[in-house]
Amino acid sequence: MSMLWLTADLVDAMGGRPLGTMPEGITGISIDTRSLQPGDAFFAIKGETMDGHDFATAAVKAGAGLLVVAEGKLPALGRLTAPMIVVPDVLVALERAGIAARARTKARVIAITGSAGKTSTKEALRHALSQAGKVHASDKSFNNHWGVPLTLARMPADTKYAIFEIGMNHEGEIRPLVKMVRPHVAIVTLIAAAHLGHFKSLEDIARAKAEIFEGVEPGGVALINRDDANAALLARLAKAAGVGKVAGFGEHAKAVYRLTNVALHADHSLISAKIGGKEVSATIGAPGRHVVQNVLAVLGAAHLAGADVAAAAESLATLSAEAGRGKRHVLKHPKGTITLIDESYNANPASMQAALSLLDATPVSGKGRRIAVLGDMLELGSHSQRLHAELADLIAETRTDLVLLAGPEMKSLAEALPKEAQMEYRADAEELKPVLIDAVGPGDVVMVKSSKGIGFSKLIDALIHAFPADAGNTNLS
Repeated sequence: MSMLWLTADLVDAMGGRPLGTMPEGITGISIDTRSLQPGDAFFAIKGETMDGHDFATAAVKAGAGLLVVAEGKLPALGRLTAPMIVVPDVLVALERAGIAARARTKARVIAITGSAGKTSTKEALRHALSQAGKVHASDKSFNNHWGVPLTLARMPADTKYAIFEIGMNHEGEIRPLVKMVRPHVAIVTLIAAAHLGHFKSLEDIARAKAEIFEGVEPGGVALINRDDANAALLARLAKAAGVGKVAGFGEHAKAVYRLTNVALHADHSLISAKIGGKEVSATIGAPGRHVVQNVLAVLGAAHLAGADVAAAAESLATLSAEAGRGKRHVLKHPKGTITLIDESYNANPASMQAALSLLDATPVSGKGRRIAVLGDMLELGSHSQRLHAELADLIAETRTDLVLLAGPEMKSLAEALPKEAQMEYRADAEELKPVLIDAVGPGDVVMVKSSKGIGFSKLIDALIHAFPADAGNTNLS
């Protein structure tokens, strides 16, 4: 395997102190012994609930090439003979390694934030650019104070395109991260009522998301959703941050990357768009109008990064949704099949609307029904009851036949739905599980949507266990 870092370069980047017989280099960086590969450097980060130093022995047994440990923890690690780089603070050392990785790369760097669609856009962009050269992108949703520097530090020196997801819950969290990333293109996907419990308004959320513009490289571009109500504000904030060029994507007549035609289907979409002054057509393998919007940002970013836009568009035909973000399963029922749409990773009012629209567009078979399984949208603060209750209007606009709800906040929706609605409410996911298993039947389409903390992924697992995947047709998107 090729080396990610020469040990001497890593020591210099972090200002660390080598201890023991050091390897020539490392092949990767890990903060989790469960996924650590032989030859990785294990960074013993101290988190809120766990301390990586407690897993140092496990890291050595897993084949770590070296350990990065804190000076203050060294006495407790006295029995270990593995090579170590000793630093004052392991997280700070990881940040320094990330900054050094950014300094050495010649990659075109793209950063993404937004209230919804960050990870899906990142994955679509990874997919679209992979045909053009070596792509490095955030793993899963590694978008916070340790995920961003970890992704940077893992970036190979010969990367051609680097894609970083940057998230936040509070004002001021994006700023230090984007100054490490220093993107050439900064994307804001959408401003919506996510984390509204920490902000007074959507405008305040937009201002916090706009911190991403403060790290844009000279000559770089801010790429914003021109269809978003906060587009004008984001454009002003980008200019105020010193970004010389602002481009928009969407259906808006003034969008630089503009959708000109769209046909939405149950398992894919067909689009035409004006990208870089040229008409581009594409088949998008993952369904949903919200995915189309993300793809416009992807094609715009590909153009701005100097990639072959036609090739990027062509690759989107094989795009598929990720687990928890629209992934589909065809499950086997004794009397037919069930289509399961897994949207269990996150939820806010905007993504709920997108998921319900996706459910509405998915055809049932035979006497099948559309079943919406909805859990709490978290971090909405004092707005929570109202925003949950307002989902009743969204549901009324669709052909949803049965609504299954769980979670304390979803009680507001249960009370807001009309009496004639087919609905069941339970306190939590565990209590809802038998109701769901008993309710589904052949031909049904089941969409499961909630914030991750509600634990609705258990419902996905329960359905797959109760109705094993249809052989040869386990995943539709």
